[in-house]
Amino acid sequence: MSEFKQMIQSGDWKGEKHVPIIHAPEKIKADELVEIKVSIGDAIKHPNTLEHHISWFKLFYLPEGGKFPIELGTFEFRAHGEGESFTEPCVHTCVKLKTSGNLYALSYCNLHGLWESSQKIIVE
Repeated sequence: MSEFKQMIQSGDWKGEKHVPIIHAPEKIKADELVEIKVSIGDAIKHPNTLEHHISWFKLFYLPEGGKFPIELGTFEFRAHGEGESFTEPCVHTCVKLKTSGNLYALSYCNLHGLWESSQKIIVE
């Protein structure tokens, strides 16, 4: 197993506050604009302080039969208490897909490292 792969943690988002949660329909129509939301802490709130926060999300799509994932977006959260402002780790993006595949989300906690989750999406 590669060294990098060993650093990525996963878990059940209902019991672990670091796992990115992908909110996307299970089935969509080809070339239809669909909204995907990625959040964290839906069941257990993650701290959002200078000392302990989520720094970023990355969202990927791997088409069935594809060799490499396509990066759909990188989302950074920069305000962690400066001037009493806080960026909440939650994003919405819209995409069009032509084939079924898997969505993958990565999150980075400044104290607890990299976390991942995935969701299959069927394109009809």
